[in-house]
Amino acid sequence: MTTIHLIRGEPAASALRQALQAHEAACPASVQTAARVIALADDLTVGPLRDIDEAANPGTALRAAFWQRVDGECGAADDRESGQALAQTLAQGDCAALMALEANNASVVIWHTHDAADQLTLRRACYRLRNVPQRLNEVRLTPADLAGTQDAAAVRLQARLPDAAPISVLRITRLALEWQEAKFANGETRRWRDNTFTSGTWADLDAQILDILGQASPPSDSHAPWLACDTLGAALVRGGAGFTVGEPVVRWRLRELACAGELRLSEDLCAARTANQDARSARPIAVHAAAHLSLSR
Repeated sequence: MTTIHLIRGEPAASALRQALQAHEAACPASVQTAARVIALADDLTVGPLRDIDEAANPGTALRAAFWQRVDGECGAADDRESGQALAQTLAQGDCAALMALEANNASVVIWHTHDAADQLTLRRACYRLRNVPQRLNEVRLTPADLAGTQDAAAVRLQARLPDAAPISVLRITRLALEWQEAKFANGETRRWRDNTFTSGTWADLDAQILDILGQASPPSDSHAPWLACDTLGAALVRGGAGFTVGEPVVRWRLRELACAGELRLSEDLCAARTANQDARSARPIAVHAAAHLSLSR
């Protein structure tokens, strides 16, 4: 019997493959089963969703264009071409994987946390396989299950293998309907609060970024609050963004805000496109190891 395991993100998928290999090695040959892990990479909390599941997947072109826009115009031409190819692969890869699942008859186990992106991935898989509900199973994870090194995560995931349980037909129907609602709303962002998805806008996220910067404590050698991109992303989650804001999205919004004159960047995050950046501040920007930013004064 073949089982296909779906999980979001290649790091988690690598840990799960290691867990399955260890499990198979510990089992007698007579009870071993074939298992395959598929990593779904697209972060469904941001960008357009409409038509993403239609015949020939016309929505993938829109998502590829979105991720190219997020990636920006930084770097050399070869790097830009590589980024564009990656965006296209990111958009098409998940669609191709789900189409292959529909044509297969293997049991499917969806591994997910309570994270917004995982919950959207769960709903999308339920929608795509709603006509064969007997194939769908799930393992509900906590963030701690995936924390730490790959080896540590693999050990925890191996212990969770017996927890795979069928998803009821009623729940599959509800999750599939919620996915359709998210696609129809087609918001710029999708917030996960109180077990409900609501649509948000980039303006909402930008306002939260500026609010966090305004509350940041400035270091002693500067009159402006500085925050690293990863620190800012974590602060957005704690501040109620409603989804994990990945670093590519954080960097993109910083570039957009810099172009609008709302902040200054200490590193080249395409902020050079802001023509009056130097004129707004005579104070030289401090050099930091990570990408930092400050409110425009």
